[in-house]
Amino acid sequence: MPAMSRVSDHYPTAFVSGASSGLGRAFAEMLLAEGVRVWGTSRDPARLAPLVRPGAFVPVALDLAAPAAAEAAWRRAAAEAGGAFDVVVNNAGYGVFGEFAAIEASAWAAQLEAMLGTTLRLAHAAYGTMRARNRGCLVNVSSLAAEFPLPFLSGYNVAKAGLSALSESLVFESRGSAVIVIDFRPGDYRTDFNQAMRPSSSLPSGTAADPRLGPVWRRLEANLQAGPRPERAADDLRRALLAGRPGIVRSGNFFQARLSPFLARVAPEAVLRGCVARYFGCP
Repeated sequence: MPAMSRVSDHYPTAFVSGASSGLGRAFAEMLLAEGVRVWGTSRDPARLAPLVRPGAFVPVALDLAAPAAAEAAWRRAAAEAGGAFDVVVNNAGYGVFGEFAAIEASAWAAQLEAMLGTTLRLAHAAYGTMRARNRGCLVNVSSLAAEFPLPFLSGYNVAKAGLSALSESLVFESRGSAVIVIDFRPGDYRTDFNQAMRPSSSLPSGTAADPRLGPVWRRLEANLQAGPRPERAADDLRRALLAGRPGIVRSGNFFQARLSPFLARVAPEAVLRGCVARYFGCP
């Protein structure tokens, strides 16, 4: 794809899930500034009010916990956009913090169904229209947790790793076409991710809580507060869209997005696990 000055030169319309806050809102604001008409989602559309601009931003009610309804909402929005979107950013998601054994199976399954199952449905619908038109860009917002799993966020880690695997599958399948698939992997950003995180259920009777939970939680919060502002992630996505190259885009501070992936390629696994444990204060 030749160099372009604005995203809207090639991608006039976009769909962004989870657009009411955090990275999703930053993505939506960046696309609007680039002249793109954006359909943005939230479980509560009222939270999208600050983004609404006549003819530029369209709020969409969408809940990942309701797969069929979410896909139907996407299809209605796509019809309003002319039958398909030029860019689809699968961003919405959440974490469940706690020990794997302490999280009820139903809660764990619900997270995977929402973050992976429903997102797969949206990706399936979007990718199908893009291949039919032989143009478009599908952005799956995964996480650096796909490479460096976060302690006590097992469901989140699995969902993000699965989403990265989907992106890599589609990068291969789309070879030779004009469809671009991006696996966007952010690290810690200064968002309210921790406030939106859902607590795990109580431990089984007679089971003591892991003493590492507290230190890890405090470190997770500290990392978020020390992270870059979401606008950096939006700028990284903008550059990726303009570059028009498929594959992985890592985004975050230098240590997380540049140095850590390099060390992962050269350091023994045991050393890496030890570094992660010390980093999160749980040796």
